[in-house]
Amino acid sequence: MFTGIIEEVGIVKKLVPEGENLHIEVYANMASELKIDQSVAHNGVCLTVVSKSENSYTVTAISETLKKTNLINLSENSSINLERGMKLGDRLDGHIVQGHVDQTAICKKITEENGSWIFTFAYDPKIGNITIEKGSITVNGVSLTVVDSKKHEFSVAIIPYTYKHTTFGRIQKGDTVNLEFDVIGKYVKRLTMKN
Repeated sequence: MFTGIIEEVGIVKKLVPEGENLHIEVYANMASELKIDQSVAHNGVCLTVVSKSENSYTVTAISETLKKTNLINLSENSSINLERGMKLGDRLDGHIVQGHVDQTAICKKITEENGSWIFTFAYDPKIGNITIEKGSITVNGVSLTVVDSKKHEFSVAIIPYTYKHTTFGRIQKGDTVNLEFDVIGKYVKRLTMKN
């Protein structure tokens, strides 16, 4: 379980394919505090630490994960949003995030507005996910509030702190991002769907 509050932006140190899997070595300040078998969200994707050193650690993404997320687009020196699993009793400063990406989206527009930025993302509506204005959405692991919601796209406002301390400062028009839709909204939608 995560909150969508990014702890650190890590750097991809090495990518090692093995069969259909991809081992991802990440340089991060938090590496020395991690333990083997610990869960860490990478651009919103929950992955398990399989090995570590003093300043880096390795996780493995399986074929299914690579097909459904933007992790397949990583290269050496890519920046990646990182968040460790939530501790029981911690404040929930973002929203409930599972670390299970629902689908990807494409950045359609970035508008700078007097010290903040509006990012607009388009996604495939056929998968059945929805956003609502003032609802929660996770983009590359970052907990955000939807400011404009349409059938297949939405916008979020990014403050300077988030722009500087996550990968939002590096996202460009046309980039692919990971989306995790609000878990409560997903259950409500499933319960109200006609069978």
